[in-house]
Amino acid sequence: MTQDLIARAQAWLAEDPDSETREELAKLIESADAAELAVRFAGTLQFGTAGLRGELGAGPMRMNRSVVIRAAAGLAAYLKAQGQGDGLVVIGYDARYKSADFARDTAAVMVGAGLRAALLPRPLPTPVLAYAIRHLGAVAGVEVTASHNPPRDNGYKVYLGDGSQIVPPADAEIAAAIDAVASLHDVPRPESGWEVLGDEVLDAYLARTDTVLTPGSPRTANVVYTAMHGVGKDVLLAAFARAGFPEPVLVAEQAEPDPAFPTVAFPNPEEPGAMDLAFATARRANPDIIIANDPDADRCAAAVKDRDGQWRMLRGDEVGALLAAHLVTKGVTGVFAESIVSSSLLGRIAAAAGLGYEETLTGFKWIARVDGLRYGYEEALGYCVDPEGVRDKDGITAALVVAELASVLKEQGRTVLDLLDDLALAHGLHATDQLSVRVEDLTIISDAMARLREQPPVSLAGLAVTKAEDLTEGTEHLPPTDGLRYYLEGARVIVRPSGTEPKLKCYLEVVVPVASAAGLDAARARGAELLAGIKKDLAAAAGI
Repeated sequence: MTQDLIARAQAWLAEDPDSETREELAKLIESADAAELAVRFAGTLQFGTAGLRGELGAGPMRMNRSVVIRAAAGLAAYLKAQGQGDGLVVIGYDARYKSADFARDTAAVMVGAGLRAALLPRPLPTPVLAYAIRHLGAVAGVEVTASHNPPRDNGYKVYLGDGSQIVPPADAEIAAAIDAVASLHDVPRPESGWEVLGDEVLDAYLARTDTVLTPGSPRTANVVYTAMHGVGKDVLLAAFARAGFPEPVLVAEQAEPDPAFPTVAFPNPEEPGAMDLAFATARRANPDIIIANDPDADRCAAAVKDRDGQWRMLRGDEVGALLAAHLVTKGVTGVFAESIVSSSLLGRIAAAAGLGYEETLTGFKWIARVDGLRYGYEEALGYCVDPEGVRDKDGITAALVVAELASVLKEQGRTVLDLLDDLALAHGLHATDQLSVRVEDLTIISDAMARLREQPPVSLAGLAVTKAEDLTEGTEHLPPTDGLRYYLEGARVIVRPSGTEPKLKCYLEVVVPVASAAGLDAARARGAELLAGIKKDLAAAAGI
């Protein structure tokens, strides 16, 4: 083990304010675990447009109090450089391990730097923090959360005063300010001086949730709800009660916050098995719809009973289209927006309704910035139905609109599946899927991207590739990003590394024309066949 590595580890240990991570690092140094120390000190967690996210533990490549204090100090320096040195920073946090500690450290650093800081009163959904930024006139907001990542992770998400997540160049400028923090001993952290908010902000958020519903609309849908061991339950139940819906039946095993997430390997409704307990509860309660939040409740998932009587998850693109169609019937005006990885069906719904439509890069940091935005969604279960209140995805207000739609259809003697059929008949059957590969070795992702760039596929599932775009060069409408987009005859494929997890993600869509209701089953079969073929051929082309 090199002396340089030991010296860096000892220097980090000397500054670490957390007894747990100090003990962890001291044991690694004492046992001369060169391999593990080399991993922990291979660099630093990179602050990007998703902020920070990583595994908890000691060292600069893990999430810990030392890393968070540096991040907060960098953010404070950035805000002061922007002339906002006397501004308010509002801080929220979820119920994961260390979240409350990271939130308090952030408040202390802000006060020590001369800014004002306010902590939300307890672990609350991320959209409450996003709402609070604009409601309180803050210059920035921080949410301590790893969203739907595994239990061992935590993260640090930064918003600026417009209430939306940071985008370039702010992310690079904040990262540079973090890098400029020489020593934690130079970062003042007073013991007090920040405000701990009461429930006034939460009450104001809840009062606004009613505005996403049409006055007098049906509120009859029976819902089974899971909080996925996160922080959504109390806020969602309060919002549903205010709106006059029947009280949702809770998935009891997942109702209360638990940072261990004992019933799920990955606390993400999209992951296999995550919804099994919700389905079991639904088989007993027989609701009209199942609604799920992810742990920080900024995402919303829905599941319905299929025509064979089995419960199934709706894809994010299906919910995105259903909400858009429902908003159209409510007579909304403005622009519908989505990320490029989401279904093109939204554009067709907007065009048919005479509404504006925009495509953005992946992430609500881009969607929320669309001029005139009325509704935005992303296939990864993110929906923004009240952009004036929350300029980010919001799993609470989205759940209300899902329940309203289910209620309207129930009163008509129809189901969500009937509305999906209507959309397929009107615009073609839009079938989507994802090829997602989680890796331990990140070079697998870079090698796959390089291979596709060097030898782009000429056909997938027998469909000719009519156009290939390398998105690192940007397009007329999009800034540069690390991604590839292929247009095929009746299909589209996008390949990109995930911004928040060690995954390569490939987003597939096929559009199958449907002449009549009698042809729906055949169209679905054809769509599934094409998606399977594209997935197989793309995996081979990428070497994954």
